[in-house]
Amino acid sequence: MQTILFTVENNIGYITLHRPEALNAFNYPMLLELEEVVDQIHLNHEISVVIITGSGDRAFSAGADLKERKALTEHEVRRNVKAIRDVFDKIANLPQPTIAAINGYAFGGGFELMIACDFVIAVSDVKMGLTETSWAIIPGAGGTQRLPRLIGEMRAKELILTGKRITSEEACELGAVLQVVEKNSLMNTCHQLANQLLRNGPIAVKQAKYAITRGMNTDLNTGLEIEAKAYELTIPTEDRLEALRAFSEKRSPDFKGR
Repeated sequence: MQTILFTVENNIGYITLHRPEALNAFNYPMLLELEEVVDQIHLNHEISVVIITGSGDRAFSAGADLKERKALTEHEVRRNVKAIRDVFDKIANLPQPTIAAINGYAFGGGFELMIACDFVIAVSDVKMGLTETSWAIIPGAGGTQRLPRLIGEMRAKELILTGKRITSEEACELGAVLQVVEKNSLMNTCHQLANQLLRNGPIAVKQAKYAITRGMNTDLNTGLEIEAKAYELTIPTEDRLEALRAFSEKRSPDFKGR
């Protein structure tokens, strides 16, 4: 791996976008490496939470690599757009909860990756936004669909159609960021959230995420059916019985993800 750093520690998978000299902008090789890592995570049952951040102290990701784009044919541009859309969809659909640790600029594809994650924690006064219309294109990696669902149609249209840049504090007020922190406490805050998630039954957390994500994109009755099926999968698990034993014995449960 040249442009994606990936490690696993204490059931947390860490993905670092690693092109600091290019503000962690996405070129085609980087997208292929990111997809390879995401596919590994999807199949790794030892990973219960994923934290995604950027190398350096300037950017989470500035989006697509425009220097690369200048040299691409129309066919290659379409290839790149499909690649970034596909890998962000895979991130959004990971069974594990994902936390975006926004350490710097998050523009275009960087912002789209951010909102493809379940939780976003950002450094104070970071600039971010979907700026694609200023480059005569539109967000192509889920931005036009995920942002309205996250903050509402009118606000999303304002940001996307104007290409407006906002601060992490403004994004938090809109609901696109969960929490704003000082730079030196970013990863510690992400770890605190990750540890809260890790204390709960891994299967239950994954099924709850699945029910919420799938249910948000359908009507209430269908969503309730999705919830019922997700609940069914938790009933025969060893973790559910362990939780009952721990309650009766007045101790913390020891979940195994089984």
